This record gives sequence, structure tokens and C-alpha cells, in this order.
Amino acid sequence: MHNKAPRFYIARRGDILWYKAWGIRAIAIALALLLCGFITMAATGLDPIKVYVTMLDGNFGTSRRFWMLLQNMAILLCVSLALAPAFRMHFWNLGGDGQSLMGALGAAACMICIGDRIPNVLLIIIMIAVSISCGIIWAVIPAYFKARFGTNETLFTLMMNYVATQLVAFFVIIWEVPKGSGKIGIINQSTQAGWFPQIGTNKYLLNIIIVLFITVFIFIYMRYSKHGYELAVVGESEATARYAGIKINRVIIRTMALSGAICGITGLLLVGGTDHTLTTTIVAGRGFTGVMVAWLAKFNPFVMIATTFLLVFLERGSAEITTIFGLNQSFGDIITGIILFFILSSDFFLNYKITKTKTQKEAA
Repeated sequence: MHNKAPRFYIARRGDILWYKAWGIRAIAIALALLLCGFITMAATGLDPIKVYVTMLDGNFGTSRRFWMLLQNMAILLCVSLALAPAFRMHFWNLGGDGQSLMGALGAAACMICIGDRIPNVLLIIIMIAVSISCGIIWAVIPAYFKARFGTNETLFTLMMNYVATQLVAFFVIIWEVPKGSGKIGIINQSTQAGWFPQIGTNKYLLNIIIVLFITVFIFIYMRYSKHGYELAVVGESEATARYAGIKINRVIIRTMALSGAICGITGLLLVGGTDHTLTTTIVAGRGFTGVMVAWLAKFNPFVMIATTFLLVFLERGSAEITTIFGLNQSFGDIITGIILFFILSSDFFLNYKITKTKTQKEAA
């Protein structure tokens, strides 16, 4: 009995041209929108075109909505940029939330404790230094234990998120205004001490500019610097890194210090540039969403801008259709989930191709 050879097989794809890669992603998004349209009509009876137009209006309908879109993009992108070097090194840093929270705590502490005692320029400089330092400390702790004792960095960084949350909760109770309210409220609302300066009429423009500078820096760092080369080698093979004379423990700690510093800046931007307060939910899970952004973009900082836009657009758009059409919040999440599923699935076709098996006649 002869076994029939399969008519098709899956083979790993070589390097793919960038426009073909984006073409595959565009097809995935188009198919996702088509499926979401059918689900929308079947489940709600609404015109899917109106739903999609409402999602666009929720992001671009007014100048304020547009700037809120850019601001949310900037914060998420900042966390994602922080995680990219560590993930490129195969250090699974799930502590973006905790490291950003510690940066936010450092900035809030400066505003509350010394905000009325020193000039605003000096205060902001101290806030920058303290926020970055707090983020670095929170990131270097798991990095040191990974380098020194080989601990599991995934669990370590994840657990430190909870510690950071409880630390923030502790200080919120200490600084609460008024007493018994369980929250701080707007810090230095009358004096605006520690608030970032506004550029023109655009409240969030400074945040966006800062994050764009970080994007360029991370791209150059990972693509062209010696440190970027070393972390890439460590990520590919620790044995090769050791053979090349790279000190792996030093690379781990140095890379995580960079991740922690940028997460600290994220917390600083939230407290000093956006919310002007401190809560346990101020980071809002962006440390976990940033993991998806980094992976979708293949750790390319400029591609991360596009993936960040997509995720923020979907989040704000789903909230808008929930409000306008009186739908359950879960429906917006379903649409977001389907679109993300198709985009993530498209990675299969970027890395593999389905090839027809040649018959003996074709092979001859």
C-alpha cells in the first residue's frame, strides 16, 4: 500500500520585501473588517459602514479627539519602546506597568514634597532625575537576580508590578486630599508646580515630541550602536555571545536599566505632562499592551508607531461606538479582538508559505 504524499506543504519563507509584508497585513485587516461587518449586521442590525465611520469620528471628529489620540499613542509608544530592547535580548520584561508606576511615584513625590520650595524649572529637572532613577531601580532588581542567580525574569517582573501598585496605594493614602477620600486629586492645581510647560495651544505636544526623540534614539541604539549589537547577539545565542567575548550579565543589567529609564519617563509624562495626579491605575495596563506593540512591529521603533496607532485607534473607536449606539462594551472589544487576531495571524504568512508538492512528472 502506497502512502500518498500531501499535495501541499508548509515551508519557511525567506526574506520578504517590505511592500509584500504590508500587503499581507492590509489583506488581513480588510478580511477582519469584512468579518466584523457581517457580525455587526447579524448581532445588532446596524449598518457596519456607520459603525466604522463612528470609530473614525471618535478619533478624528474634533481637534481635541485627535490630540487625545496622539497623547494616548505617545504614552503607549513610550512603554513599548522601553520593552523593545529587553525583548530583543529575549529578556521577557513584563514589568512595564510597575516600572512606569515607580517613575510616576517619583515625579508625584517631588511635586508634593518640594513643589512649593524651589523654582519650577529646577523642580522639573529633579522630577526627571528621580523618575528615571526609580524606573531604573525597579528594572535592575530583576535583571540582577536573572544575571546572578538565573531567576525567571517573567515571574519576577510580573510580581514587581504588584509590589509597585501597593507602594503607590500606600503613598496615595498618605498624600490623600481631602483626608479619607482615598485619592490625591490634582497635584499643585493652583500653582501648577511641576506641570510640564505647554507649547502654544497644544497641551500634549511636549509629550509627543519627547516620545518621538526617544523613538529615534532607540532606533539608532538598537540598529547602529555597539550596545544594540551586543544585546541582539545575546538574544540570538548566549553561547555565541560568550564566544565573542560579550559579558552577558553586564548586557542584561545595562539593557534593563535602559528599559527602566524609559518606563520611568513614561510615568513622568503621565504625572507631569498629562494627568497631574497619581493613582494605582494611572498606567492602565499599557505595560502589557506594549508587549503586543513590540512584537507586532518586530522591535522596529518606527513600525511601532503604526502598531501603536492601530491599537489606540481601535480602543478609542470601540468606546465611541459603545456610547453612540448604546451597545455593550463587550461588542467593541469583540471587534477589536477580531481585527487583532487577523493581524497576528498574518504573521504566519510573513514567515511561512504554502507550497504545492511537485509530482514525479513535474519534477522530471
